[in-house]
Amino acid sequence: MEIRIDKNSEIPVRQQLAEHIIFAIATEKLKPGEALPSVRELARRLKIHHNTVSGAYQDLVSRTWLVGKRGSRVVVQRREKAGDSSGGGDLDDLINGTIRAARQQGYSLQALRERVRTRLLAEPPDHVLVVEDDAGLRRLLQAEIAAATGKPAEGCSVAELAAQPGLAIGALTAAGHYSIGKVEGLAPKSVPAVSLAFSGADEHLEFLRKLGEPSVVAVVSVSTAFLETARGLLGPVLGRRHVMRDFRFPLEDPKAVGAADVVFADSVSRPHLKHKKVYLYKLVARDSMDYLCSAMKSYEMR
Repeated sequence: MEIRIDKNSEIPVRQQLAEHIIFAIATEKLKPGEALPSVRELARRLKIHHNTVSGAYQDLVSRTWLVGKRGSRVVVQRREKAGDSSGGGDLDDLINGTIRAARQQGYSLQALRERVRTRLLAEPPDHVLVVEDDAGLRRLLQAEIAAATGKPAEGCSVAELAAQPGLAIGALTAAGHYSIGKVEGLAPKSVPAVSLAFSGADEHLEFLRKLGEPSVVAVVSVSTAFLETARGLLGPVLGRRHVMRDFRFPLEDPKAVGAADVVFADSVSRPHLKHKKVYLYKLVARDSMDYLCSAMKSYEMR
C-alpha cells in the first residue's frame, strides 16, 4: 500500500492517511481481511506521530472500513454475508447440501427439480439497481452504469433494499465491493448481485506531478465523499506549490471553477462544465464495468 503524506499541506495528516486507506480499499489494493501495518510501524514508515495513525485507524473502524480487535492489528472489513458461517466448497458440495436440506423439509426431488427449473427460466433483468448508502456516489454509479449498459439504472440504500426487497425484482443488483456482503443476501438468488471496483487515480496524480507552473486545481463532483477522498489523495501531491479547490455540483457560482487552471470532474458534472482543461474521472473501474455489461447481456440472451 503506497501512501504519500505531505505534512505541509492544509489538509490534516490524519485525514490524508484515512482517505488514502479508503481509496486503497475501494480500488482493491487492500483486500478484505488484509491486515494493515501496526500503528508504530506505519508511523515510523511515514515519519508521523503514532497518535495520528491511531486516530486515523479509529476513524475508519467507526466508519466500518476497518475492524479492530484488542491485541491485534486492524484489518479490512470482510465481505461476508450476515449469518453465513459456512466454509464454502465446490458446486457439487452446494448441490448436495441443497438436496439434503430439501429432503429434511419434506420436499421431493421432483419438486426441487421443478423449482430450480423455474428459477433458471426467470425473466432477465431489464434494469440495474445500484445499492449505495452515499447519495452522491449512488448518483454517480447510476449515471456511469446507465451510459455503459444502455439500460435504466435505479438506486437505493442498503437499508431501503432490506426494508423493501421488491426493489430488486427485475433488476441486476450492483454495489461497491466494500458493501457487497450486505447486498448479496438481499438480491434475488436467480440474479446474483455484481460487485463493483473503483478506478485508480495514478494517471491523474501523475498529471499533477508534472505541472510546471503553480496552478489552481479544481475538483467538481455531486458527491461529498468523492470530494473528501480527492482532497486526501491530491493534497500531498499538490503540496504548497499548487492550490486545490473543491466544488459540489450543481455549482452555486460557475465562474469560480472557470478561474481554475485545471479541473477534474466526475461523470455527472463533466458535461456541464465549460473549461479548456477538464479531465474526467470515471468512478467504476473499466474491468468491473465490462463485467457488469457482460452479465446484463448474458441474461438478455437466455
